Amino acid sequence: MLYFRRILAAVLMIGGFAGFAHAQTTDPQPSGASVSGLLPAFQQWVDAVVPSPALPNAPDTPLVDAGGLAPGLAALRAGTLPTPIGDSFVDEWPARLDDFGAGQLVAWRDVTATAGPALITPVRQVVQLKYRTTDSHGAASYAIASLALPPGQWTGAGERPVVVNNLPINSLGRDCNPSYTLAHGFSSNTNLAEYLPPTTQLALLRGYAVLIADHEGPRMAYAEPFVAGHAVLDAIRAVRGSMPKEFGESRFGMVGYSGGAIATKGAVKLMADYAPELVDVVVGAAMGGVPADYEILSRSMNANLASGVFMAATFAIGRERPEILAHMNHLAQWVAVIMKDTCMDSYGIPGILQLPIDIAANFPDPLHSQLAEEVYRVTRMDGMKSPVPLYIYNGAQEFWIPSAGAENLYAEQCALGVTVVYRSVAGEHIVAAFTGFPESLIWLDQRLRGEPAPNEC
Repeated sequence: MLYFRRILAAVLMIGGFAGFAHAQTTDPQPSGASVSGLLPAFQQWVDAVVPSPALPNAPDTPLVDAGGLAPGLAALRAGTLPTPIGDSFVDEWPARLDDFGAGQLVAWRDVTATAGPALITPVRQVVQLKYRTTDSHGAASYAIASLALPPGQWTGAGERPVVVNNLPINSLGRDCNPSYTLAHGFSSNTNLAEYLPPTTQLALLRGYAVLIADHEGPRMAYAEPFVAGHAVLDAIRAVRGSMPKEFGESRFGMVGYSGGAIATKGAVKLMADYAPELVDVVVGAAMGGVPADYEILSRSMNANLASGVFMAATFAIGRERPEILAHMNHLAQWVAVIMKDTCMDSYGIPGILQLPIDIAANFPDPLHSQLAEEVYRVTRMDGMKSPVPLYIYNGAQEFWIPSAGAENLYAEQCALGVTVVYRSVAGEHIVAAFTGFPESLIWLDQRLRGEPAPNEC
């Protein structure tokens, strides 16, 4: 109920101010004028009339990492970060984290009692691993991953394979993570994507172990591929390092859709440089509905029903890249503070207003600015080669995450000499998650059984 009131307040705030701005725009606009052409006066009006949120000084903590930031920006960053959820295993920043190597285990806990019923499928044990990872700027950070072990002995060739299921977390609050459901049971924030499609359940029934990382990191940096990629790779390192007898020789295969595809893309593109020892361990990665290019999404997800999702992703990337927060106007600052703990089923509500994200900036045409171009370039991860085979698919009728991004990723990786398969499947984003699922899972299963990957470049 609290989240609903927060979202309603944000919707009314955005709608009220935007409505006032449109009412104040009396100059006629030529037909076909860009949306951004309507907004400079509104942007100036917002910061002149709307006060900025009153925020306390930023605490001196690794999570806030205020070093080098102006006091006001540091306070804003701190005010927009996710709230602790009362679970010390998740909330507490480990002491002396710089002394740990990437992927080194910091702590672990057994959550079988709650995770077993939550997974629905029989399990022998579910453990959660807390490990050192790396943020988007190369600094020490931490992440949580859950490892589910099926009952019975593995009877296949070699050691038991592991499916790395990169779920579309797509959220701003820590209790939206898959680890929260597994440690605390079902809640109003449990993500349906943890069950549909049933990747985890089918993998466990196949006898595979399943590794699920909270890949947005402690700042819940939704859509930031470096944070996500590091967290996924270091989760694999944590499993192999802490359970060498059971998984030291196992094959690992990744799969992810939508926000999970962001994490999968980040992991394979970072692997060769960041975790080269995993090149011979990870046998392939399947990804679908791939948000591979945010410049494309700035056109397909702005000023329509997807604008709430696009705005939430922008705020979340700003948690790692505070230069984005520095260019938010006072209205956007209020919204970012109000919505900072929401999950994917809530923060999309402002999209009903179909407003452009331009209204959140304090300068004209933000999506075509130098700042935006730099964010597009960095998050696209141009020219970074996957060292493992890829399976990429996208809905042929996609309108919010157009297939052009996935097709460009396919062409790029082919040109770099990667073994890749691409499939255009029926449906838009939701339908394509199911129409593309069976073949992608068959492809991954073949890699985990040691079959060579086909190349359709």
